[in-house]
Amino acid sequence: MLTAWVQEFFDENSNTFSYVVTDPKTQKCAVIDSVLDYDAASASISTAHVDCILAFIQQNSLSVEWILETHVHADHLTAAQYIKEKTGGKIAIGHHIKQVQQVFSAIYNFDVKYFNAHQVFDYLFQDHESFKIGDLNAYCIPTPGHTPACLSYVVEDAVFVGDTLFMPDYGTARCDFPKGSASMLFDSVQQLFHLPEHMRVFLCHDYLPENRDRYQCETTIQEQKQGNVHIHQGVTKAEFVEMRTRRDASLSMPKLILPAIQINMNAGRMPEPESNGQRYLKLPLNYF
Repeated sequence: MLTAWVQEFFDENSNTFSYVVTDPKTQKCAVIDSVLDYDAASASISTAHVDCILAFIQQNSLSVEWILETHVHADHLTAAQYIKEKTGGKIAIGHHIKQVQQVFSAIYNFDVKYFNAHQVFDYLFQDHESFKIGDLNAYCIPTPGHTPACLSYVVEDAVFVGDTLFMPDYGTARCDFPKGSASMLFDSVQQLFHLPEHMRVFLCHDYLPENRDRYQCETTIQEQKQGNVHIHQGVTKAEFVEMRTRRDASLSMPKLILPAIQINMNAGRMPEPESNGQRYLKLPLNYF
């Protein structure tokens, strides 16, 4: 089995890990869950974080084949379009993105026919579809629950799980967004638990619990099965759904959900300029 070279990049503002996953033989790579810097107070964007990723790609003479999203993120804006502009590569997500586009088109009063007629992502993976990163074997696993379009990517001996699992000492992702489901998340995690126990698990987020002093992005299937505080082996579906539902009811909305979703469901494309040349975001008042 080939081994993927994985380099992580952490954005502390959104607690997000992005990854460059490389085939060391061919120097072909994929970028997973990139982050665009966004200042909410001034509604301004910048590229300091993603420029570090691009510098790494350039310094190591890598060729970007894929720009992968595990889901439509609610806590940061994707830098997918910026990476594509600078390096090429296909922006891809699971085909269930259509559900997210439909639901949030209604929330933002967008014309969903636009997404139906002109899919903005370069490629939509079917459930369990196989693909390549250079010579590395990869495939996707639908892992809905946090959102209906969540996808995990298995690349040789590594799996990138997005917002399904966190570090074992922190648990699992929330399920109270539109079309989210704690029941579905439980089933999704069981799929992941059927992967080989030695498989490396790379997470999209980490939030420091009180008993830990540094951020971490990597664990294993075995460690998750044995020690995840929310969903270790032996936890029943009913127990998990009750816990997750109760916990989610106490959470506030992510601070960037309203600006982020409208950009991320559009594959990172910014709104078209209006007659004065200015671009505008939409914020539905009193919806959440």
